[in-house]
Amino acid sequence: MKIAFYGSSLLSSYWNGAATYYRGLLGALAERGWDILFLEPDAFDRQQHRDIDPPDWAEVVVWDNTVEGCKTAMARAVEADVVVKASGVGVFDDVLLGVFDLARPDALTVYWDVDAPATLAEVKAAPDHPLRRVLPQIDHVLTYGGGDPVVQAFQALGARDCRPIYNALDPATHHPVQPDPGFSADLALLANRLPDRERRIETFFLEPAAALPQRRFLLGGNGWADKAMPANVQTIGHVGTAQHNAFNCTPLAVLNVARDSMAEVGFSPATRVFEATGAGACLITDYWEGVEQFLKPDVEVLVARDGQDVAAHLAALTPERAQAIGRAARDRVLADHTYAQRAEAVDALLRERLAARRERSAA
Repeated sequence: MKIAFYGSSLLSSYWNGAATYYRGLLGALAERGWDILFLEPDAFDRQQHRDIDPPDWAEVVVWDNTVEGCKTAMARAVEADVVVKASGVGVFDDVLLGVFDLARPDALTVYWDVDAPATLAEVKAAPDHPLRRVLPQIDHVLTYGGGDPVVQAFQALGARDCRPIYNALDPATHHPVQPDPGFSADLALLANRLPDRERRIETFFLEPAAALPQRRFLLGGNGWADKAMPANVQTIGHVGTAQHNAFNCTPLAVLNVARDSMAEVGFSPATRVFEATGAGACLITDYWEGVEQFLKPDVEVLVARDGQDVAAHLAALTPERAQAIGRAARDRVLADHTYAQRAEAVDALLRERLAARRERSAA
């Protein structure tokens, strides 16, 4: 059976935090027998910053960032048993909702939201938002976070069914490696500069850096070149996926900072949480509701409610304790939070619904 997936990019993580999620989940679905067709636009210089080659488990179609290119890509929806339009493609998002109208009558239609809080805020502010028309007509909404508040919000907009499919770990790609002196630091953060996260990064990363001038801080990600930084913060720009393991394994600790909307809604662990813990890193995360559902505070993760907490955690952290927390976190995510486990749930849902639809058609 075939899935046609319209998303931002499978091939590039450049300005594309969903890449790890797409790769892990769709790769695991391919292992369960699904034929994956991923269609992504040539946009935002991502094709010039690919960090993987097209995988052998998927057909990847890169379409021209034009109306004609978009329509040509959309036409391939008719091939699939499951048609998925993800949020945040970045170009022609409203037009791409039309793939659901092009799906075969016997196909399942899925809106897969990789930033549900932002989507819901956008729809709430726009009574004529095109997603309001689409949601009651499609079979499922899947989200990569959000818990009950997000489920209830999508259902209030008319969604028939909404289920979180959380971020997770692909142990084949994110795992312990030898440290790289180029990533040496007491605390490292990997995060693109975004308007709805910058203030939280100032609070949870830059303020602790200023409070601990004798400690070394490392900031990876796009957009920080013109940002004023304390003298003990080193910025290194975009860090490709192939370097993430070394980035996570080398520092004493790694920081996760949620975006404003994700922190407000809760139950939204970022891909970075599982990338870091999968590599055995000692993770410090800002607090968000539901964190204990994924990792046990003070045993598998250190939780901070403000910059003072981050500074206190870091000041008290010994290499021995950091290693113990990292080992415990890796054991936990391998046991409970892998993409193979997430894919098992998606696979069961899709196969069950496809079988039920075909039984009704045959009756």
